[in-house]
Amino acid sequence: MADSPISHHSGEQVDVPADPNASPEQRAQMEQAYQQMQRKLRITKMDEDIKHKIMVLSGKGGVGKSTVATGLALSLARKGMSVGLMDIDITGPNIPKMLGIEESDLNVEEGQIFPAIGPHGVKVISMAFLLEDPDKPVIWRGPIKLGAIQQFIGDVAWGELDALIIDFPPGTSDEPLTVSQNLPGIDGVVIVTTPQEVALLDSRKSISFAKTLSVPVLGVVENMSGYKIRGTASPGDEVTVIGPGGVPISASTDDDGTWSMTLDVFKSGGGAHAAEDLGVPFLGSLPFDPGIVRGGDDGVHRIVAEPEGDTALAFDGIVENVLETLGEGSGSSVRIT
Repeated sequence: MADSPISHHSGEQVDVPADPNASPEQRAQMEQAYQQMQRKLRITKMDEDIKHKIMVLSGKGGVGKSTVATGLALSLARKGMSVGLMDIDITGPNIPKMLGIEESDLNVEEGQIFPAIGPHGVKVISMAFLLEDPDKPVIWRGPIKLGAIQQFIGDVAWGELDALIIDFPPGTSDEPLTVSQNLPGIDGVVIVTTPQEVALLDSRKSISFAKTLSVPVLGVVENMSGYKIRGTASPGDEVTVIGPGGVPISASTDDDGTWSMTLDVFKSGGGAHAAEDLGVPFLGSLPFDPGIVRGGDDGVHRIVAEPEGDTALAFDGIVENVLETLGEGSGSSVRIT
């Protein structure tokens, strides 16, 4: 196999015990074996230093998986926890852009890669930091891609973390399989879906995949669950809006004359039903929020831009459910230690 795609960034040479009788090929083999040994030692230390490791999966693209992974990391960090975010999407890494840190440079010391620092102190590693041209596609065969993932696991200096969130490309292929085989102590998987039936079918596959790997399913998150609209009228009035499918939706104004209602743009409740059918927890729903799209483009996640808004509060609720599933309790002062 060709050299790993990250190795040339380190600028470090591994010192292998000298053997004057060794051929260049033998020395190369010795160096490779030494590197693998060092990586295994670091992975063992990583397992000790990182309390919780959470994989975020979706069977279908376009459901907002990276947005959810980023939101989970930021919401945990807002509780005072030390959090890492690993972007395993090799061919389409976008988390650095979503956090506004795509111009960050990674530091390498003694053969270890130090993550970039995002909002709320979240430590971030992504292939995006290593691409010279972000518009040029990454076309790698499986073994090279898997080698990069192994380096992301074994060569990154995360330090002590309360939680590591791992974001994957869509599907149930090489990437989650490689991580589950190389990273010990994975606590579980969060499955992201949207309410429509096609996305739910793929999410069921992700749940079955996790069970096949004997990785616990922490629960299902339903993204883009509903779009809340608000307005004002006279106190006590009833307001009617023609919703999706031509169905009228009514709401009454309060004493201040304000009203609100939720439009089910992509249906609703499908994630909860799928979770119940498959016997896994339902972690909660996230609203359909156009601000998430703008925030992803601008590099300011919704949690950072509007920390007390509906989306941020929904993420807080989901995080509380994740912590409860992990047996960490709940409450605004909770901290994993």
